[in-house]
Amino acid sequence: MNNTWKIYMLAFISFFVSTSEYVIAGILDQIAAWAHISVSAAGQLITVFAIANAIGSPIFVMATTKMDRCHLLMLSLAIVVFGSILTVTLPGFGFLIVSRIVLAIGGGVFVIGAKTVAAKLAAPGKQAGAIGTVILGFSASLIAGVPIGRVVAATYGWKAIFVGIGILSLLAIFAVARTIPRTEGDAPIPLGKQLALLRNPEILNGFGVTFFWQLGYAMLYAYIAPFLLKVTSMGEREVSFALFAFGIATLIGSKFGGFITDRIGIPKSLMTGMVVHVIALVLLSTIAKSTFITIPLLMLWAFSAWSSGPGLQFNLVALAPEASGIMLSLYGSILQLSIAAAGGIGGIAAGSLSIGAVGWIAAIAVAIAVILAVVSFSRKTSRRLSYESN
Repeated sequence: MNNTWKIYMLAFISFFVSTSEYVIAGILDQIAAWAHISVSAAGQLITVFAIANAIGSPIFVMATTKMDRCHLLMLSLAIVVFGSILTVTLPGFGFLIVSRIVLAIGGGVFVIGAKTVAAKLAAPGKQAGAIGTVILGFSASLIAGVPIGRVVAATYGWKAIFVGIGILSLLAIFAVARTIPRTEGDAPIPLGKQLALLRNPEILNGFGVTFFWQLGYAMLYAYIAPFLLKVTSMGEREVSFALFAFGIATLIGSKFGGFITDRIGIPKSLMTGMVVHVIALVLLSTIAKSTFITIPLLMLWAFSAWSSGPGLQFNLVALAPEASGIMLSLYGSILQLSIAAAGGIGGIAAGSLSIGAVGWIAAIAVAIAVILAVVSFSRKTSRRLSYESN
């Protein structure tokens, strides 16, 4: 019980650290006006952040495997502070790109470290729930970070957002130093063994499940506003309400996913969540023609999709517990690469087919994740039965 509030503190820090990534989507117009460029050009900041996060974070984590986890959290927060200072003080769009790279590495490493520390702080059998709590903070940055940032930017200017993130991150360094116990890092793993992790069929399968699960989610989410406006015939006000309901279901799903994984195990929780995920996407693409039907289906989709996150991550950690930090960093990289792929595939589908086709292709992607998970869990069951018979 003494560690529970520490886990929630890590979740709160993850919230405002992760907001540094997603808040950009809500203020692209202001940044474009400030830099005297088009909104589409300003959108490169999102791509740059995702790539830097996907590549830089795991490299940083691999380079610091021996570092005390508390010190790693403090270092990553210091990088966020530095990135925030660069964002606020340096002139020009080129320097803003540099600051986005710094923020991506600092924020990405902190979230990875926070999930690792949370799992170690949790009581036995509660590790997935602890990871789910940290994901709750990350999820909140998607739902609350963007609108809060928009309000702050409208009142004080967009740079005020990063002043706030920098100050909060600086305070968080002292909070982590005072409250998080010293936690040993993973034993150093030679590069050859690190690459061997990626040659492990079970680990590759786990990453494959993660990729296609996120691909299906991110593909429709990237086009959710036009999807709701054109496919379900919602109005602008109804879309805003629907997205708010979607956000609430996302937060509940993240927390429930960790809870249920600890109760019934990884295979059952993952399979149930992803199957419901597929069903929700199919129903959204077929019968979501009114607000009354669409909003519950959106909430079912959000709940089922995000409930799988804790189980996916805990499954990867269980496959290589001696390299938990590296596994979680690679998980984050897979998510970022999947998001990038989702935008491209979704754009092609929406342009060459229709916006409604995006939902169907998203459902197919998640169905592939289900198939990969079935194969993986079937192999584990066969090996266990074979071992018991011998």
